[in-house]
Amino acid sequence: MDDVLKQTETKMKRTVDLLIKDYSAMRAGRATPALLEKVFADYYGTPTPINQMATISVPESRLLVIQPWDRNMIPQIEKAILKSDLGINPVSDGNVIRLAIPTLTEEKRKDLVKVINKKAEEGRISVRNLRREANDEVKRADKKGDISEDSAKRHLNDIQDLTDKYIKHIDKVADAKEKEIMEI
Repeated sequence: MDDVLKQTETKMKRTVDLLIKDYSAMRAGRATPALLEKVFADYYGTPTPINQMATISVPESRLLVIQPWDRNMIPQIEKAILKSDLGINPVSDGNVIRLAIPTLTEEKRKDLVKVINKKAEEGRISVRNLRREANDEVKRADKKGDISEDSAKRHLNDIQDLTDKYIKHIDKVADAKEKEIMEI
């Protein structure tokens, strides 16, 4: 049963880590290389993340500079950025691509907060589903007689404590991202 608890905690932690990664790719009016993590460009016929074909730097708070290792890839990278949902127009000088990150409007900020809350709720649902699966496993073991009734209750309480811990963590991460988005 301790293995069930460890596996459940690992899965819950992974859920929170995925949420944090999703949030890092959201545009908050600041330049960050994480914005380009989900943008794939055609690299000689293979869709490749931009960060695997170029150096991405942040010389200013609202500017990303992409320096491809192969200058022939500049048009493909520009095309990929234009196709993405970033809403940013790339500017190229033949050697590097510059992305000026525009400031967010109040309306766009509120839309992003809705997305943040939706992703947080999806994370909470995922954690609760993991709790349900772990509880079912404990109850099955209890019915079979593999563990005592007291042990089963203790494990169910431990699983609930884990669930509460990770839901609080999700709420904390979502609140921090919301504050970041709403700050002007």
